[in-house]
Parts: sequence; C-alpha cells; structure tokens
Amino acid sequence: MAKTTLKLPFSLLFFTSLTLTLATLTLTAAETAAYPTIPGTTPTGCSLSEQEVPTPVRREVYENGEIYDITHRITSDMPSFGSKEGLGQYLWLPKSIKNGSLANNSEMKLPSHTGTHVDAPGHVFDHYFDAGYDVDTLDLGVLNGPALLVDVPRDKNITAEVMESLNIPRGVRRVIFRTLNTDRKLMFKREFDSSYVGFMKDGARWLVQNTDIKLVGIDYLSAAAHDDLLPSHYEFLEGREVILVEGLKLDGVPAGLYTIHCLHLRLLGAEGSPIRCILIK
Repeated sequence: MAKTTLKLPFSLLFFTSLTLTLATLTLTAAETAAYPTIPGTTPTGCSLSEQEVPTPVRREVYENGEIYDITHRITSDMPSFGSKEGLGQYLWLPKSIKNGSLANNSEMKLPSHTGTHVDAPGHVFDHYFDAGYDVDTLDLGVLNGPALLVDVPRDKNITAEVMESLNIPRGVRRVIFRTLNTDRKLMFKREFDSSYVGFMKDGARWLVQNTDIKLVGIDYLSAAAHDDLLPSHYEFLEGREVILVEGLKLDGVPAGLYTIHCLHLRLLGAEGSPIRCILIK
C-alpha cells in the first residue's frame, strides 16, 4: 500500500502555530497575574516548567484596596505569649516528593492562641471548658458583619475613661481597637512584650455594660492588659456574648467602617483557634 502524506496549507500551519503561541502566552499571563512577583525581588520569567516557576506573591491588600487581610502570617519568629524565643518551629514535612513520597504532606504543632486568634469562654472559665464552650460554639453571626476600626489614645491602656471618650454609638456590634501595639510593631517582634496596650478591668466592664459590642478585636496577643490579664478576660467572657479576636494586623488600614469576615477552625474541645480575618470596604 502506498504511503499517503498529508500536506497542510501554509496558512493553516501558520494559524495553528499562532494559536498555540497565543494560548501559551495567555496561560503565562494568567499564572503571572495570580502569582505576581514579590516587590524587591527579580521576576523569574514566564516559564511554567518544573525548572522555572513564577515567584508567588504574599499580599496584604486585594482588589485595589477594597480588601485588607488583617491576619498575621504565622512564622517561627512571631511572638508567643510569655515566650522570649517566639513561636519557634511549628511546621514539619515528614512526607515529601523529594524523598520519594507521592505528595508533600506537612504536619504542624502550635498553641491554639497563636498569632491572630479567637478566644472561647472556656479559655478562662474551667466550668465553661468542662461544659463544652469551645471555639466550635462561637457565633459566626458575631464574627462576620459591619465593623468599626477605631484608633485608641496612644498614651494609656483602655480604661473606662478611654472607652467613654471614644463615643462609640449604640447599635455598633463589632469594634476593632488599634493601639500603640501597632505603632510599636509588637506582633513583628519575636520576644513577648508584657508592656503591650490592652483593656483594664474597668474598661472591659464599661464596654460590656454600656455598649452593644459583641466582637472585640485588638492588635496584640491579648485583649486584656497584662496587669489585668484575668480580671479583664472575666469581664469579657463571663456572659458568653462577647468574642475576643486577638493579634490583628492593622498597620496601613485606614480607620472607619468596614465589613469584617473572620473564620476560625472548628476545633472540637479547643478554647482557642487561629483565625483568618479580612476587612472589606
């Protein structure tokens, strides 16, 4: 049988080649948009091969300033409550493709109150802990909705006097308090700093008794000032209505009204959990 050779017209070959080239460029552009270069680094090029992959970006602001990520990135150098050495190693890779595993599978171990996190009533009340008031019982309706970001006077802890001076109107249910902690960049320092700004007992009591606030957000590892660590927590959590979100990342975020979205892990039996929080204009 004679062999048949299929000859394509030059115009068709050119169109096919052009189409494949455009498809490759489109894929490259899409991937580059999804993973743009980190500022200060050199772009890695357009290849998506195993040898050359675009550098991923780690962003804080999305959608041209409409969305702010107010969650601190978990790192080994971030502060951990009461520690001089920071969090330390929290992530391991016991199974890796490089070592012959089918996929990369990490394991992590870290305190439930690491970085940006949420407190449940069982954190400071043992009878609530025994009764099951863990993070899985927290109200997502409180953790999501309109929120007010306010700047606190920088020269003092949050007392009843400070709370009254903020003039937060009735009806506001979610307030994020930005303090001197953000100015001092305490969440970026490895060693725990007990001089952080937080609520004194009378400030926490004033908030509970004189406002409609149910979500309290703050910019260090504890909403309670170190000198009133347990008394302030008692005031906040005894009624099981106020939720504390601690360790928020508030630098560069304008004060004002936002929609907040916070979602924590459903850790059955845990009195705290890391949480991801964003603000939307």
